[in-house]
Amino acid sequence: MKSVGKRRLEKDSIGELGVPEEAYWGGQTQRAIENFPISGRTLPPIFIRTLALIKKAAAQVNFDLGLLDKQRSSTIQEVCSHIVNGEFADQFPIDIFQTGSGTSSNMNMNEVIANRANELLGETKGSKKPIHPNDHVNLGQSSNDIMPTALHLAVLQEMQHRLLPALEHLMTGLQAKAVEFDDIYKIGRTHLQDATPIRLGQEFSGYASQVEHGIHRLRHTFINLGELPLGGTAVGTGINSHPEFAARVISLLKNWTGFEIREASNHFEAQSAKDAVVETAAALKVVAVSLIKIANDIRWLASGPRAGLGEIILPTVQAGSSIMPGKINPVMSESLLQVCTEVIGSEMVISLAGLNSQFELNTMLPLMTHHLLESIRLLATIIPLFQNKLIGNSISAIG
Repeated sequence: MKSVGKRRLEKDSIGELGVPEEAYWGGQTQRAIENFPISGRTLPPIFIRTLALIKKAAAQVNFDLGLLDKQRSSTIQEVCSHIVNGEFADQFPIDIFQTGSGTSSNMNMNEVIANRANELLGETKGSKKPIHPNDHVNLGQSSNDIMPTALHLAVLQEMQHRLLPALEHLMTGLQAKAVEFDDIYKIGRTHLQDATPIRLGQEFSGYASQVEHGIHRLRHTFINLGELPLGGTAVGTGINSHPEFAARVISLLKNWTGFEIREASNHFEAQSAKDAVVETAAALKVVAVSLIKIANDIRWLASGPRAGLGEIILPTVQAGSSIMPGKINPVMSESLLQVCTEVIGSEMVISLAGLNSQFELNTMLPLMTHHLLESIRLLATIIPLFQNKLIGNSISAIG
């Protein structure tokens, strides 16, 4: 392999170009790096790890089907395991504003796996032998089916393991406050005007119920998220893929993850539209709207405290003013409100991106991936903070 300074010279279907000598990515990734220096935002780590997990399963299945020899399969799987465990994270630098199918990022993964695998087998980076990024790592796959499959699995994982436990934690905290405040009578309000009496515990029981309904809505999205596009390859027909490939890979992934996943019943719908992603974003928006109501009510109930409603006392988590000593602001509510506003905005982006499904492909998948996983990450991070630092941290009522 020729070198140009600290770069190695690689050749692809377009021509030759230099790739940093230390990089595990190859020519197609390098072109994407140079073509899309736009936002500095890359696909989320959970998506990268999930994509590697699918590549690992594909390598195993392709061996089982007699399409890959033992050495290639086992070496590809070894590298994939390292990526799944968070290694080589700096080798996936492509901006989210790239080719709309995510082909650049799929090839980035293929090239990293192939180059590292070849290195383990005593070859140099860029050699493409004995393991080729397309012919072996990407065998039986297309960017058009594997990238949305990785998105569905990544979302399922983040919801199941992070967001839903966070919401359940908050629901339990609100339920506890509903019991604690059950004997405290106060004025109810409609139209922001005094109405008939209500117990403070009843108000908090409503908040807990909102969160519970949000959990049910999110769980309902698992039905359609669990239907995976894998197996459709380029346009949904499954061309260049073994007829048993998708079912076997999905079965393996089901065993590894524990998720109720299955091959899409109609690959043309699964690849040409991203309705399950839009549906999930909408469910997240509803959760955000519920949390905004809760956070706003709590800061209103604590307003004043002397010249406002002052019906509850918020825990002191930080000073509220640079010039007014002793002032305490509802900062945890404000933080939650900002996250929820971001989530609502992301839902609009995802809906508009969903409109860009023309004929057999959606061409805004990286953008949808970023916004959906970022919404889940933000909610899963702020909700436990809101519960632990506000709801469960000595919030009290003025009885």
